[in-house]
Amino acid sequence: MQKKVTFKNNEHEMAGILFFPDDFDETQQYAAFPVASPAGAVKEQIATNYGSRLAKYGFIALAFDTSHQGESGGTPRQLEAPYERVEDIKCAIDYLTTLPYVDNERIGQFGVCAGAGYSMHTAMTDRRIKAVAVASMSDPASWIRDGFDGKTPVETQLALLEEASNQRTREANGADPIYGTFVPEEVTAGMPNTLEEAHEYYRTPRGQHPRSTNQVSMMSIDKMTDFSTFMFADKYLTQPILMIAGTNADTLRFSEDLLEKAASKNKELFTIEGATHVDLYDKPEYVDQAVAKAAAFFKANL
Repeated sequence: MQKKVTFKNNEHEMAGILFFPDDFDETQQYAAFPVASPAGAVKEQIATNYGSRLAKYGFIALAFDTSHQGESGGTPRQLEAPYERVEDIKCAIDYLTTLPYVDNERIGQFGVCAGAGYSMHTAMTDRRIKAVAVASMSDPASWIRDGFDGKTPVETQLALLEEASNQRTREANGADPIYGTFVPEEVTAGMPNTLEEAHEYYRTPRGQHPRSTNQVSMMSIDKMTDFSTFMFADKYLTQPILMIAGTNADTLRFSEDLLEKAASKNKELFTIEGATHVDLYDKPEYVDQAVAKAAAFFKANL
C-alpha cells in the first residue's frame, strides 16, 4: 500500500510517496524513516525500490523528491544544494511526526549513494533520528570538489569556482542557466566503472524516469564545494549505523572511512559479495540482501 503526499519545506512543497506495511492498521503505531535518494534521482526510482520493500517488514517509509528537483518545489530548478538536502530530510521527519500512526520515538533514516552521505550528516544534528542505515554510500561534496578519484588539484577547483561565480553574475543579469550532468550521457573508454553503470541505470530503460532529467545547475558548484559531509562524525554521529556496500563498488572506501571515524559504539559495514555501487540500486539478487539486512537493523534499533 502506498500514498502520494506533500509536506512543507519552509516556503515550498515537497512531493513524496508513503509506503505502508501490508497489514497496516491506522490505529497502531509504527517505526518510520525517510528514504533519501541519490543525487539527480527522483522518488520513483531507487527510493521507491527500497521504501516499498522495507515497508513490507513492518515500517512506514517516506520516499520524496529533493528540493528543486522532480515534483518538489524550489527555485532555481535542478539545484543540488547539500544543506538544503539535509533540511529536506529534517522536514520529511517533521512530516512523519505529524502522522498519528508513526511512533516519534522510533524514527530512523535510510539513504542511498549521495542520499546516504546526507543521511549520515543529518543524523549528527537531528537527534530524533535513532538509527541510520544506508546503501552504496558516497560523499557527494567530495565528488564535485575533489573528483571521482579524489585527485582534482586545487587550481582546477578554483577555476571551476571562478566560472560558477561568473555564471551567478550572468544569471543575475538575465542570462539563461547553465546545466551540467549528474551522470555521463555517453560511455567512453577508461570511464570509472560507477559512472559507466550510472549511465546504464539512469539513461536507459533500465531505470530511466522522465523527471530524472540528468541536469544539475552550475549554481550548485559553490554549495557543493564547501560542504563537508562527514565533518564532526567523530563527535556527533553516535546513533547505531549500518553501511551496506558491494565488495566491487568503487565507493566502498567512503563506508570504510566512516566506519573508522564515526563515534557510534554500534556501527557495522555489511558487504555484499560481487556487488558494485549501482548494483545496489535495483538488482534483486543484491537489493534483497540489502533490504533484509537493513530491516533487521531497524527492528533491533528502533
